[in-house]
Amino acid sequence: MRPTWSGAISFGLVTIPIKVYPATESHAVSLRQIHLADGGRIRNRKVCEVDGQELRQDEIGRGYETATGTFVEITDADLDNMPLPTAKAIEIVAFVPAESIDPIQIGASYYLAADGVGAKPYELLRQALQRSSKVAVAKFAMRDRERLGLLRVMDKVIVLHGLRWPDEIRTTDQVPVPDTTVTDEEVDAAVALAETLSGLDVSELRDEYRAALEQVIAAKAGGERPAAAEPAAPASAEVVDLMAMLERSVADAKSARSSSGTADATVHNLSPGKKPAAKKPAPVKKAAAKRKPPRSA
Repeated sequence: MRPTWSGAISFGLVTIPIKVYPATESHAVSLRQIHLADGGRIRNRKVCEVDGQELRQDEIGRGYETATGTFVEITDADLDNMPLPTAKAIEIVAFVPAESIDPIQIGASYYLAADGVGAKPYELLRQALQRSSKVAVAKFAMRDRERLGLLRVMDKVIVLHGLRWPDEIRTTDQVPVPDTTVTDEEVDAAVALAETLSGLDVSELRDEYRAALEQVIAAKAGGERPAAAEPAAPASAEVVDLMAMLERSVADAKSARSSSGTADATVHNLSPGKKPAAKKPAPVKKAAAKRKPPRSA
């Protein structure tokens, strides 16, 4: 890995020189735009609107468009010399419980490594985070804007997670909420299904779409026809019996776990093929007309 940024962590009066490394990588299969007539690749060219010239990267700068349509050029020097304490440092502003951070705020992740004389204060901060069982909220400037971040410990490394600012999180007010009810028995059955599906090792999950796409590419590159997909089950407009579907799902999940050698989880005494206690499930009402989803912003 190569560092993408270097600076320091500001921890009170303690300064910790660090290097920042990307913690994730993309394994997505890249598809290019091509001309269907001759297979030529389509490329995006950067052209000036004023003189129509195609520009090299070293001829391109950055600017802010004003209300009158003119541009104010902003240089790297302008950004580097802004009077911000976070311009060269990750400034810790608070320590908070990890559960107080909503996952919807979390963005890109980075590994932080001690740089030179930063080894001892880095280790001090790492152990302080571990012993306090808290995470640190920090401010830092990267890629032309100030960002909010979270510092936590993973193995023996301090990890920086980019956080969205509170005003960047949309409220749920415009999301349509189902106008329906479910019975306690149905909720118990859903919980039983959730417990049956617990215990999965997430590290074993694989990107099946990418694998399938690679097989399609390999087949077509070799002059073969890609394998046909299995036909999908037709969608049914009938109102389903939720209890029957949940019980069947629990039985299927337990059967799959047994065949893979995984121990079954407790499922609230919901045995396959048995319906819960004497109460009959409430009749399912006819499905109401679906509301249209809100338009994307």
